[in-house]
Amino acid sequence: MSRRARISPAEAGLPDGGARRRTPGLRREEVAVLAGVGASWYQWLEQGRDITVSSQVLDAVGRVLKLTSAERRHLYVLAGLNPPALEVAPAHRDMCNGLRRLIDAWMPFPAHIMDRYWNTVLYNDAASLVFGMRPEIVQNCLIAFFTDPIYRARSTRWEEVACQVVAQFRAACSEHPNDEGFRAVVEEARELSPEFAGLWERRDVEPGGQLEKQMDHPAVGRLHVESTQLRVPARPDLVIVLHTPLPDTGTAEKLEWLTSPEGRRGSMYPVAG
Repeated sequence: MSRRARISPAEAGLPDGGARRRTPGLRREEVAVLAGVGASWYQWLEQGRDITVSSQVLDAVGRVLKLTSAERRHLYVLAGLNPPALEVAPAHRDMCNGLRRLIDAWMPFPAHIMDRYWNTVLYNDAASLVFGMRPEIVQNCLIAFFTDPIYRARSTRWEEVACQVVAQFRAACSEHPNDEGFRAVVEEARELSPEFAGLWERRDVEPGGQLEKQMDHPAVGRLHVESTQLRVPARPDLVIVLHTPLPDTGTAEKLEWLTSPEGRRGSMYPVAG
């Protein structure tokens, strides 16, 4: 009722009629006509009665009431249906400046941001120095994992982590079935890496969470970090990946030196291994 009250007849494409309306916004009957459902059925929907609803009807009602993605998802939950994935609201599309500040504030520890297809969006200087992230490689975290020689040479647990990486990417794919973007990444990875192709056929699935990574950096030696994937509800199309030094490994001190002016001079890429 509150969503119906905020939509004027003119906004819904109906004539105002010129007469003073007792009902603020749209009447129930008007919503029903615009959504293509019966007036009684729509009244029962507002009253929360035990009726059968479909996603098509909820989408029609949501379109008439101009629901946001979050409101449309909430409507599905109220109706007892599986909610659709959140979409990025126009007001939140300019969040990248704030996210850039976030990963820069994570220095001297590595951090990067990727989209739903694991394409690289942003990364901080520590990610460049530790993992070899740089403009000239393929800007997709999955493909770079399997094809970048610098990353592979530095990773001491590459084979073990590769299984988890592929399983997590399959889990990400399962959230968006039939998405051509995921299909394109998988096909490219298959063509470039027989190792990926073999792991992909195992059909393992693992939710994105945490991974322990061990890197042998040519300037500071062994690094132990924990990679954590985070999501911002307002930007469901992005994943923030923060790398935290594991305790009692000396990694934090090594990263502080590596990102210092002295450390940067001694570890500029490309560095073999």
